[in-house]
Amino acid sequence: METPIKDLAYYAALPYSILLTPLTEEDGGGWFVEIPELPGCMSDGETQQEALEKIEDAKRLWLESSLAH
Repeated sequence: METPIKDLAYYAALPYSILLTPLTEEDGGGWFVEIPELPGCMSDGETQQEALEKIEDAKRLWLESSLAH
């Protein structure tokens, strides 16, 4: 029996942990965000909302790259 092929939509819909950490003024302020299950998948933003929106883009790019390899 063949294993079904999983695509980008499948992996993007999985429930990943998202860690949102405030950055100090020394680090430029704003928010740092990462997905621990996807090593190196991280981003930042001036606000929490911006950081969360940007991590979605980073997640998609991380998954696209991983699936291509």
